Amino acid sequence: MELTLNSSCSLIKRKETKSSRNQESSSSISFAKMKPPTYQFQAKSSVKEMKFTHEKTFKPEGEAFERWEKLHVLSYPHPKNNSSVPVFVMLPLDTVTMSGHLNKPRAMNASLMALKGAGVEGVMVDAWWGLVEKDGPMKYNWEGYAELIQMVEKHGLKLQVVMSFHQCGGNVGDSCSIPLPPWVLEEISKNPDLVYTDKSGRRNPEYISLGCDSVPVLRGRTPIQVYSDFMRSFRERFSNYIGGVIAEIQVGMGPCGELRYPSYPETNGTWRFPGIGGFQCYDKYMRSSLQGYAESIGKPNWGTSGPHDAGDYKNLPEDTEFFRRDGTWNSEYGKFFMEWYSVKLLEHGDKLLASAKAIFQGTGAKLSGKVAGIHWHYNTRSHAAELTAGYYNTRNHDGYLPIAKMFNKHGVVLNFTCMEMKDGEQPEHANCSPEGLVKQVQSAARQAGTELAGENALERYDSSAFGQVVATNRSDSGNGLTAFTYLRMNKRLFEGQNWHQLVEFVKNMKEGGHGRRRRLSEEDTTGSELYVGFVRGRIGEKVEEPSLV
Repeated sequence: MELTLNSSCSLIKRKETKSSRNQESSSSISFAKMKPPTYQFQAKSSVKEMKFTHEKTFKPEGEAFERWEKLHVLSYPHPKNNSSVPVFVMLPLDTVTMSGHLNKPRAMNASLMALKGAGVEGVMVDAWWGLVEKDGPMKYNWEGYAELIQMVEKHGLKLQVVMSFHQCGGNVGDSCSIPLPPWVLEEISKNPDLVYTDKSGRRNPEYISLGCDSVPVLRGRTPIQVYSDFMRSFRERFSNYIGGVIAEIQVGMGPCGELRYPSYPETNGTWRFPGIGGFQCYDKYMRSSLQGYAESIGKPNWGTSGPHDAGDYKNLPEDTEFFRRDGTWNSEYGKFFMEWYSVKLLEHGDKLLASAKAIFQGTGAKLSGKVAGIHWHYNTRSHAAELTAGYYNTRNHDGYLPIAKMFNKHGVVLNFTCMEMKDGEQPEHANCSPEGLVKQVQSAARQAGTELAGENALERYDSSAFGQVVATNRSDSGNGLTAFTYLRMNKRLFEGQNWHQLVEFVKNMKEGGHGRRRRLSEEDTTGSELYVGFVRGRIGEKVEEPSLV
């Protein structure tokens, strides 16, 4: 049987390939064997409690203390998760064009048809602030998204919509450039302190500094008001779809849509893996807040600046006085600074999620927020890369439970990244532990009673990555996943072997990770091979396989 799709943008091109009918099978979680790809490493981050406290924690001594340090908060028993986990797929970043139209609609239609046949629950799309409100304050253009929503509904899929208040461009995987709205950039040019700033004075235009959340700096409105008006406009425009085809609304709370500071920017080579990153607390609004807090505890000298000994973006922890094994991070001053820095981030998330909850309450849609999976230097005492991103997580201080509690307060799903990564894949000098980090976040979500969803941090198509996600969902470290969103739909996803991996992964997740691997049908009765268009023939015969161009 041969399946052909036509597109206005030359979606499919024919090429010759060899039939690949012989695949391995196994009795547990199993995918077609693939050599894991070579890839670069990146991730994301987390935070602390909503009040300033100096916690006193019981600490064993000697060898017992070392064991206690390593255990951290990971050992909370929980039944293995057997429930079905819906899989979503992220759409391309440029799904809606700068002119506000749906990009390549016929290609999108064919792709959605294929994803539906593969058993995918739905797709995720970024609703870019820089596209929707680019023509002026409160002048919203939702037309490209309206076209997409109708198309998604036609195919019987669900949609996760991200309220993306950040810039697209300058981070791993960013394939296009979508800046903040022009009128916002104009305000930033007049007042550069509106964006995050590091100790050298480098400004980062990815996201408005949380230091001015409650200051009317955007033509008479505060940033929180601007974000709220944007979400309210979305609700009003799509009220007939929210709670139906629009199943989830994810609230962007920082760079890459994540609740964190832009501590590891790749633009112009500022940072590279596995650097510790840099504190982002030097715009005038953040400095004023720091000074005020220092004075409130009778330490005015501590409020004049951020840490002076925290090194630079590309340093390793032991290169710095602040982050080394027994560094300043563990001093009275270090605790003071990290409490302030992390609580500011928590307060930002709390304000945004409170607003989103008020706007979307009663619509039937789930609310979610994303926390970054910053796994490098996790196996060190200071967890330096997490600290610069705003997650006060060290060997003796849990940075993720306060975040999970804040999410639970608003009934928001915590979406966490790097679910596909294994410790053994990481370079030794980076002291990574994505598996340990995920277990800690699972445990925090369970303790807080917060629903946990997941994403992969990097584009992966191999059986090892898919298998790790399934294993994470089955683990006894905490909550199973309520949903998983795969990054990302592109040409490579629909290549033969990659597509087979995805189809099998979706089936495994639907079965809670406990199903046996099935052979894909010789005939495409479900449509799961519609996009790849395998043409089955006798073994040894050459067949044609359409591919994207």
